[in-house]
Amino acid sequence: MKQAKSSFLLVIIAFATVYIVWGSTYFFIQKAVLHIPPFVMGSIRFLIAGGIMLSWSALKGEKIFRKDLIRSAGISGLLLLFVGNGCVIWVEQYIPSGMVAIMVSSAPLWFVLFDKPNWGANFRSLHTILGLVVGFAGVILLFWNQVGALFSKHDLTNLPALIMLLIGSMAWSAGSLYSKYYSKSGSAIVNTGWQMTIAGLAFVPGTFILQEWKLVVWESIPTESWLSLLYLIFMGSIAAFSSYVWLLQERPATQVSTYAYVNPVIAVLLGVFFAHEKVSFIQIIGLAIILGSVLLINLSRYRQGKKKLS
Repeated sequence: MKQAKSSFLLVIIAFATVYIVWGSTYFFIQKAVLHIPPFVMGSIRFLIAGGIMLSWSALKGEKIFRKDLIRSAGISGLLLLFVGNGCVIWVEQYIPSGMVAIMVSSAPLWFVLFDKPNWGANFRSLHTILGLVVGFAGVILLFWNQVGALFSKHDLTNLPALIMLLIGSMAWSAGSLYSKYYSKSGSAIVNTGWQMTIAGLAFVPGTFILQEWKLVVWESIPTESWLSLLYLIFMGSIAAFSSYVWLLQERPATQVSTYAYVNPVIAVLLGVFFAHEKVSFIQIIGLAIILGSVLLINLSRYRQGKKKLS
């Protein structure tokens, strides 16, 4: 019983970390890429975070240089962080973080479509399907003004960036499921360390191809951008991403994917409390709908768990 309670508490803490911290990273990514080029930022962020985690694992006596572990972590890391997060980093140079949050919130839908081992359970569950659709609708309502402004102008210049985000969201979902089903060897810390290290290395060629190292003026980067990068390394990567990878092993992928609906909620609430932004009535409705969708998805999983126990 004590072990079960401890495990449940860890799940709650991990979900809270992913929900809250990742909800703030859209803001800090946009702050960082204002002065640090995207590939440079991605390589610095993930190489430092991955190096810290692998060093910590080695000090604890864990075996980190295992071919099977590095291979599986490398594949999931490239899909999750290089393609998935890389698309977010790149696009935030051109599109407001609110619109990025909307496109990224399509991830739970891809989780259901790509999660073949659970097709039977997911597609037979009315609560799960309804929760996913309602949650996505809630995110649209949350950013209704931005959506209306984007399409009322009939401006297609942002279309490539939106397609890029859609591809990134699909890659993130595929990488998450690969990590869940194939990254069984090694601890979550070692897996996460290799995922970030390999993704960081993948960003490096882009810095030379796009000549970002020549373009960046290090002495002109303000403290605000450096602090944003530090937040992304220690909170966004080490704390939140590690929690996410661990949750994928402990909970159903559809349930874990609810972070994509809650993150925009957190982003809006942070704006209200710290940037004195105002929330409209339609946004309040959107917030309520999103929270309701998360409850629907979790209710389905709760009932499935009770059936198994009985």
